[in-house]
Amino acid sequence: MRTSGHRVLITGGAKGIGLALAKQFHAAGNHVVLVGRDQAALLAAAQLLPGAQIRVADVANAEDRLSLVNEYSDISILVNNAGIQHNGELALMSAASIENELSINLLGPVLLTHAFLPHLQQHAESAIVNVSSVLALVPKQSASIYCASKAGLHSFTRSLRWQLESTNVRVFEVMPPLVDTAMTAGRGKGKISPESLASEFWTGFKANQFELRIGKAKAVSVIARLLPFMAERILRRG
Repeated sequence: MRTSGHRVLITGGAKGIGLALAKQFHAAGNHVVLVGRDQAALLAAAQLLPGAQIRVADVANAEDRLSLVNEYSDISILVNNAGIQHNGELALMSAASIENELSINLLGPVLLTHAFLPHLQQHAESAIVNVSSVLALVPKQSASIYCASKAGLHSFTRSLRWQLESTNVRVFEVMPPLVDTAMTAGRGKGKISPESLASEFWTGFKANQFELRIGKAKAVSVIARLLPFMAERILRRG
């Protein structure tokens, strides 16, 4: 598909992976709409991308999702990137925290995709890009809800791709390893930068590679298939 001339809406677009992806789309001649919950961060991000639009919205909120669809029904690329991660034992989490994490990471992207899909189908070429995680393949012990939500997003993305393979809507998945963002501050080693992730994504996006396992995620996926016990040993305590 063509890589320029699109209007691209990116959730979680003010920082980290979302902003790095926005920079790639913007540099290629696309108009980007940055969506997030932090207005100050959105304003700062927009300064880096002349012509970019910003919109304060929470993908877990039904009214916010509806307003996004109403205001930006002309987008031709939807990037579901917004995500949160709470680490800790399930027994110590509140029901509200669990529900919020699932809503932002899984239910929000599914419902936002459902709402935008009729509009995306009106374009000659359009795309959905879902950002999951290598933890969708092999979970870690301390983030059961996050891993479950990303595994769900991974499965949803594959099914949706099959449903839409004969249409004009292409469905991509970005499966990152550990990325150096605010969400991963203070934990993990060997992180890649958001910019490195976005650069590798862009190469795959241009080549119509629909499942993009970034960096170390490629090796982990092979190990998980051939030596699952080793993959668990690597990621369980990650």
